[in-house]
Amino acid sequence: QVQLVESGGGSVQAGGSLRLSCAASGYTYRMFCMGWFRQAPGKEREGVAAIYTGGGSGSITYYADSVKGRFTISQDSAKNALYLEMNSLKPEDTAMYYCAASRRGNQYGQCDIKTKIDFGYWGQGTQVTVSS
Repeated sequence: QVQLVESGGGSVQAGGSLRLSCAASGYTYRMFCMGWFRQAPGKEREGVAAIYTGGGSGSITYYADSVKGRFTISQDSAKNALYLEMNSLKPEDTAMYYCAASRRGNQYGQCDIKTKIDFGYWGQGTQVTVSS
C-alpha cells in the first residue's frame, strides 16, 4: 500500500506564503500522477494542482484557475516527496489540503487536475488558514 503524510499547514495573513509537503511511503513505484486537493467547510473538494510523476525528463503540471500564478507544485522523486508552494495567499484559500496519488491519469493519459482522475491514495490533510 501507499501512505501519504502532509505537513506544513498553518495560519498566515493574506498575502503570505506557505509550503506544504507530502511524504510518500510504501509501494510508490510507477505512480502516474500526484496532486493537491482542498476542501473548505461546507464546500466540495477542489482539485488545486497536479503533476505527472510517471518518469522521463521534465515535469508536466496542471493548476486550477483559482491558484494559477500563485501556487507551484513540484516533486522530489529521490525523496518520494511532493510539495505545494503557495504565495499571495487569500482568505478564500482557507481549507484542509490533501495530498493524493494515482497510478493512472485521465482517459487521455494526462494528469489534468480539472479532469476526472482516479486518485486512489489520500493523506489525512493539513489545515491552511488565511486571515484578512
